[in-house]
Amino acid sequence: MADDLGIGDVGCYGNDTIRTPNVDRLAADGVMLTQHIAAASVCTPSRAAFLTGRYPLRSGMVSSNGYRVLQWTGVSGGLPPNETTFAKILKDKGYATGLIGKWHLGLNCESSDDYCHHPLSHGFDHFYGMPFSMMGDCEPGEVSEKRAGLEHKLNVCSHVMALAAFTLTAGKLTRLVAGSWTLVICSAIVALLCLTTSHFMGALIVHADCFLMRNHAITEQPMSLQRTTALMLKEVSSFVKRNKQGPFLLFVSFLHVHTPLITTENFRGRSPHGLYGDNTEEMDWMVGQILDTLDTEGLTNSTLVYFTSDHGGSLEAQFGNHQYGGWNGIYKGGKGMGGWEGGIRVPGILRWPGVLPAGRLIHEPTSLMDVFPTVVQLGGGQVPHDRVIDGRDLLPLLLGTAQHSEHEFLMHYCESFLHAARWHQRNRGAVWKVHYVTPVFHPAGASACYGRGVCPCSGDKVAHHDPPLLFDLSRDPSEAHALTPDTESSFHEVMERITKAMEDHRRTLSPVPLQLDMPDNLWKPWLQPCCGRFPLCWCDREADPQEPTAREN
Repeated sequence: MADDLGIGDVGCYGNDTIRTPNVDRLAADGVMLTQHIAAASVCTPSRAAFLTGRYPLRSGMVSSNGYRVLQWTGVSGGLPPNETTFAKILKDKGYATGLIGKWHLGLNCESSDDYCHHPLSHGFDHFYGMPFSMMGDCEPGEVSEKRAGLEHKLNVCSHVMALAAFTLTAGKLTRLVAGSWTLVICSAIVALLCLTTSHFMGALIVHADCFLMRNHAITEQPMSLQRTTALMLKEVSSFVKRNKQGPFLLFVSFLHVHTPLITTENFRGRSPHGLYGDNTEEMDWMVGQILDTLDTEGLTNSTLVYFTSDHGGSLEAQFGNHQYGGWNGIYKGGKGMGGWEGGIRVPGILRWPGVLPAGRLIHEPTSLMDVFPTVVQLGGGQVPHDRVIDGRDLLPLLLGTAQHSEHEFLMHYCESFLHAARWHQRNRGAVWKVHYVTPVFHPAGASACYGRGVCPCSGDKVAHHDPPLLFDLSRDPSEAHALTPDTESSFHEVMERITKAMEDHRRTLSPVPLQLDMPDNLWKPWLQPCCGRFPLCWCDREADPQEPTAREN
């Protein structure tokens, strides 16, 4: 799973300027899904849906107040312990299960070592990677997800409190203000604290969020970013070699191609699309290295390989004339946009030599949530019957024994708000898409929410449509021409059918705590993982990535 990769960034999906020969080879040797849909347009909820086969609203892995993803490692929110991942089911069936790379689904609940949300608590035998997420703030530079905003707030705080201290002091000296000097002193202290914290905010974030773990142990805090790629690949190779004699499930969750686009020297300057293109080509090379490992170990023909991205590319990830986010091809919108295709339509490639037909294209609607029932049933497990599973088994579609996807309807959420829905009208071969809410792009006439980091889901920066916008994706995949009763004779029929499906869907929802709302998404110092005595969190326990590891922790 790539991070923030746009569907238009991959050669087999139409890009002819970024080189992705290894992903293209997967597609040529396997099955390519052309209408593969993420359950959310940002990281945390999309990944929760992928692992559980359920809309993230069902597990509470959404917010209602603008906090779209988990904001810090040291928060109490995360994938609830009562959720079942496909890793847990396969582990119970005797599979060795590993996760290497990004997690971003929480870590602790009540203490810094209870690990209630940790990958090892959700069915993985082995974890190596970032419990949080790669982000622009992991490397000082132009792109920042939260440092710049926090520094601004702290600077405002320091100015306001300094002004208050100065005003009170002047009042005391001129005898216009009575009382003790306590308030003056407190105001000055708060101003100094805000100013000091602002100065060190970049370093605090790097130590708090940008670190590596092996299972429950922190191995590098903060990360040495230039060697992370080699460490990840070495860990993949080691996991495969250790477990090749039995069944295994390995989830390789790339840190590429999220900002700050950490790229090794061998790939810098190779792409005509700047650092983003370089990083994408390095990610493709990593895919090739993993496939080569399977070849070397004689596992290619007995291994199902799946490649995807967690959501669309980030259009707003830019600074000046530099674009740090991906391209979503012909599809409108991007990361953070709950309904537009560019935010949720992603690559979907599956290869299993001798089982899946090579070079097959499937244009039916499919979902990242479908991986759950597919791998559970392939691994000999049972899909849970005590909860709603929204994913559908892909195998009949992949093998060609079924002509149509089992998804007649798919709902598209932005946080906890339903923004859009699609209906696959099989008897007509049409895929209808209805938008109830869309973001208001900024500036006017733009194709994204530039200057805002990500488009909002609610409030005065979204447009509510009555009647809803209707598109026929089978004729207009770019969602360029909204249909009306005058231009589409089926307009009212489609609206009524989707409205009924939406009402039926809502009846299946049960209220659960929202893990991304405050206070669960607020940094708590007692939950902060630290490999030293807090707040002096620093360690480097990594061996040279070019050398074999002495032992596995």
